[in-house]
Amino acid sequence: MRTIDNLREVARRCRAGEQLPAELAAWLGRSLEDFLFHRRRSLDDALGLRWPRGGVAWWMEEAIRARDAALRELARRFYPVQSVSAQARDVYNRSIRYAASAWLRDRNRGEMPAQYRGSPHEWLWHAFVSGAAMPVGER
Repeated sequence: MRTIDNLREVARRCRAGEQLPAELAAWLGRSLEDFLFHRRRSLDDALGLRWPRGGVAWWMEEAIRARDAALRELARRFYPVQSVSAQARDVYNRSIRYAASAWLRDRNRGEMPAQYRGSPHEWLWHAFVSGAAMPVGER
């Protein structure tokens, strides 16, 4: 994930009109030259973005981690005394209802509705906007 952190920092600095540190500029320059001079087959390869054959792409793995963290936080905050299987069932049922109702409006919003703060909808919103498949099964 170091490559992703580098790319995010490059993007942030470019948007802010900030200069890149020498080490970051050198890494980006080498990576782009490797791609442009056909020393690497793809930009992903030149930047060091690799995943195992048949594996999950870095961006999907990141989305899955964000989704799972949001769902775990939902269970921790709102179902703390239940068994793990009861938590999973309740989170699943709540996700199904959210998918069929509020998410139909929320998916087109750029940010979470303020009224969701502190409610189960806050964590459902984070799970759904992660980019990973939602709702997930009860297991």
